[in-house]
Amino acid sequence: MRRTLPGRPTESLPSGYRPAVISFGILGPLEARRDGAEVALGGRIQRAVLALLLLEAGRVVSIDRIADELYEGDAPATAMTQVHRQISQLRRTLGEEAIETRPPGYLVQVGPETLDLQRFEALCARAEQAEPAEAVAVLDEALGLWRGDALADLVGESFAQRPVARLDELRLRALERRVEAQLALGRHADVIGELTELAAAQPLRERLRELLMLALYRAGRQVEALEVYRETRAALVGAFGVEPGVELVRLEQAILRHDQELSPEQAGSADRAGAVLVAAADLARVQDLAELAAPLARRPGHELIVALLLAHDEGLAEATAALAAERKRSPEPMRVAAFVSRHEAADVLRLARTYDAGLVLVGAPPGFAEGQPPPDALVELLGRSPADVAVVAPGARPGRTSGGVIVPFGGGEHDWAAVELAAWLATATGAPLRLAGSPEASRLLADASMAVQRLAGVVAEPMLVEPSATALAEAAADAAAVVVGLSPRWRREGLGEARRMLAASDGPPLLAVHRGPRPSGVAPREATTRFTWSAGD
Repeated sequence: MRRTLPGRPTESLPSGYRPAVISFGILGPLEARRDGAEVALGGRIQRAVLALLLLEAGRVVSIDRIADELYEGDAPATAMTQVHRQISQLRRTLGEEAIETRPPGYLVQVGPETLDLQRFEALCARAEQAEPAEAVAVLDEALGLWRGDALADLVGESFAQRPVARLDELRLRALERRVEAQLALGRHADVIGELTELAAAQPLRERLRELLMLALYRAGRQVEALEVYRETRAALVGAFGVEPGVELVRLEQAILRHDQELSPEQAGSADRAGAVLVAAADLARVQDLAELAAPLARRPGHELIVALLLAHDEGLAEATAALAAERKRSPEPMRVAAFVSRHEAADVLRLARTYDAGLVLVGAPPGFAEGQPPPDALVELLGRSPADVAVVAPGARPGRTSGGVIVPFGGGEHDWAAVELAAWLATATGAPLRLAGSPEASRLLADASMAVQRLAGVVAEPMLVEPSATALAEAAADAAAVVVGLSPRWRREGLGEARRMLAASDGPPLLAVHRGPRPSGVAPREATTRFTWSAGD
């Protein structure tokens, strides 16, 4: 039966009539605004009618289709009357001009400025033609239009299922495109957290997994990148019995062979962008650590995160205020937080992963600097940290530069991490970088200096010292800081004898570095100890 349409076309409105400015939003709960002010819409049926018209904006939606969609193909005899009533009520709310009568149905005319979806699509189209930096800005604007899930208040309606799925796909593609642009700009560390969350929500979406693998690899987290591939393959095989697509397989193979094409020109430096995380359970200690670490946050793409982990809630407000004042005084980018921690190591690890830390600084626990085995909490932190960890022994506060940043270097795994950290510390403070070793180790020191020049552009000075703990301590007495790699036997011996003598209470700060799982910026692929202090490690 042909259904008749009440109402008048927009063109029959009185001459001189000035319509209100009506705008709509469907990228979130359904929203309508009249001259900028949100208007209250009616119940489910009225909102559904408006949503149907907006999803087909600029096209006529027949009254038969509206009735069928509202009642899921089983429209009652009163369906036509219901639709007419809803249209009339919408016109009273939004204005007569908001909805046109066009046989065989109704029409809503909108433009990019009056419907958020059209604005979103226009921005996404512009981003496709833009250079990476502009694309990121444009897509930030586009994604900022979303106020939650599309048509969130009508998500249970059958008519909304396919349109909402399409809108979700558009949003995911925009998110992927923004990440692609950020990766092209070398911002791999910045996108890991977002990608991890997106990939977890969409475990079978291969493009998200591919981007996450690439970001992790470029951030030096090869093992984690390969683990993402293994998880994705297992999910695909388990759900559908299919292998990953060719692009994902190619990326895994490229990571395994360290393909140079995976490193964009913008990421040519081996420096790791990301956060420098400082954590301690004492306010004075965390402030000292922050002062020591602050120069490392001056590098582009880096920031300092300072966390005070309190055992009790007493003094929490005062500690937060003190950290806020510290942040205000700091010329370096810094974020601060104080909270009650029941498991210090677990909370530090959580912070390191959440903020993609490239380095973690913690204070040495009691007895560790004296050669005692580390407590379980430190063992857990060093063993599970995704980043290098510097355990800072008590010493004089930083400030001296004339003595330089000294690294007793023996070529061991943790020594390479120490020399990398020392290079950035020296560059940031203007202090000379000095590599200490015995006379027969001069060739090894030269190799390390060449690697450091590629990394940080600084030439390390050799310090030839007799291979004894006493001689080393005397040579380092006037240093701005001493950075050492942990002994391979750190689980049993803590710092060890030679390093213990460097941790004098009136001497320079001592940073004992444990290398994380990320590939080093300076170390050869298989870094093995080629020289050690005869006094013991």
